[in-house]
Amino acid sequence: MLVVETIAKIRRLSLVQGKSIKQICRELKVSRKVVRKVLRSGQTEFRYERRHQPLPRMGAWREELELLLATNATKPSRERLTLIRIFEDLRDLGYEGSYSSIWRHARAWEKARGSAAADAYVPLIFAPGEAYQFDWSHEIVVLNGVTTTVKVAHMRLCHSRMFFARAYPRESQEMVFDAHDRAFAFFRGTCTRGIYDNMKTAVDAIFVGKERQYNRRFLQMCGHYLVEPVACTPASGWEKGQVENQVGLVRERFFTPRLRFKNLEELNAWLLDQIIVYARAHRHPEQGERTVWEMFEQERGNLIPYAGRFDGFHCIPASVSKTCLVRFDNNKYSVLSSAVGRPVEIHAYAGRIVIRQDGVIVGDHARCFGRGVTVFDPWHYVPVLARKPGALRNGAPFRDWVLPAAMEKVRRRLRTVDDGDRQMVSILACVLTDGLAAVESACQEALDHGVWSSAVIINILARGRDPAPSATLSTPETLRLTHEPVADCARYDSLRRTTSHGTHAGVGIDGKPQALRDALVL
Repeated sequence: MLVVETIAKIRRLSLVQGKSIKQICRELKVSRKVVRKVLRSGQTEFRYERRHQPLPRMGAWREELELLLATNATKPSRERLTLIRIFEDLRDLGYEGSYSSIWRHARAWEKARGSAAADAYVPLIFAPGEAYQFDWSHEIVVLNGVTTTVKVAHMRLCHSRMFFARAYPRESQEMVFDAHDRAFAFFRGTCTRGIYDNMKTAVDAIFVGKERQYNRRFLQMCGHYLVEPVACTPASGWEKGQVENQVGLVRERFFTPRLRFKNLEELNAWLLDQIIVYARAHRHPEQGERTVWEMFEQERGNLIPYAGRFDGFHCIPASVSKTCLVRFDNNKYSVLSSAVGRPVEIHAYAGRIVIRQDGVIVGDHARCFGRGVTVFDPWHYVPVLARKPGALRNGAPFRDWVLPAAMEKVRRRLRTVDDGDRQMVSILACVLTDGLAAVESACQEALDHGVWSSAVIINILARGRDPAPSATLSTPETLRLTHEPVADCARYDSLRRTTSHGTHAGVGIDGKPQALRDALVL
């Protein structure tokens, strides 16, 4: 086939320089037929297109292939077969051709079917306070010197384009609840509809059309904030295109280059500041004369007022081991020793783990996102120390236990005493009844007097528990005596005088003082 450069040379040699066909053929080493074709057609380019493709091996399998392609197109995206899998199925049925023939025919079939029309979209418009969109993204940051992949929750108000983003270590349900609460608190309200993809933390089952079976706890959250959830069609991200674009915007603007922070709290505080700065500085995409922040301030009046924090936890049952530990998310957390032997409920929040038994909290810890970590609360094991006081020295929960200053001084001094561990356990047991502040104050008072035994500290606590003496009552003037009796104890001295016979003066026959006997008779 003639290339464009050769055609241009033939035309210039003939029409500009006036050379003959014979001269052109000798100079360019092409045939007379080619030169005549170029000069007579006047074309600057020649293309060859095959009008008929024989397909010697593919022809008999065309209908079978098109049937497989049509069936595959109706399946959900996660269940669709790749083209190489379709080729392998045809080969198992007896097809002897190559994969390239299958690929060319599948491409032509998709083009004829009009699948390219799916790239066209219809712009959407939303009223103030009508809807928001929610999604997740994965970003890479450096936390405390360690490269970490964090999950970022994104929420965007569809009318004003105001957005919110917050990083989490997981995409679990309790993180979804926390992200919604923080976003609605930031917006100071919420919209009437929430647009989501079919995330597993919200949707349990997908039915025909827009019908979904939502998670019970997710519906409770939506009912708390008065939001109607709407799920997108599977594999149709354009139905929530605003938040999809926000993912790229946040990644480009805020997470590039790679961020470095000490922890997630610092990262999220910085991220919130950057969101506000961006919203104040950038124009609204549809109303260019106003910023995103100005549109957001206007939309606030149409939002549903913020309903307060939703108790967003993920609840799972668990058993308590004999070491007062429960297992959750590859870690262990301690509970009160009284909870051993009975099942408990773990309420997992975004940042805390609360353990309940019969509605009573038996454990409350900051959540750990590592693996194989055991989180102890030493106070959970204090009742056990009453039976095993020696565990105070080598017990794992008491390693690196930081007590208040006065209690720590008492603990160090009691280590030199034979029964110091038992005395210290008695002092620690008082915390469960009197409170940490009262025991700390009693320890300090004992140290001020130069003593530190448990008996003294317990006595100080007991005196602190005794009620104060009642106040002296004032006597009204109307009841006051004109001549108040005078207390004269000297009158009893006469009872102590003895006679020369060794008996008390004034003593009767029965051995009692005569004056006292007369008083009893009266």
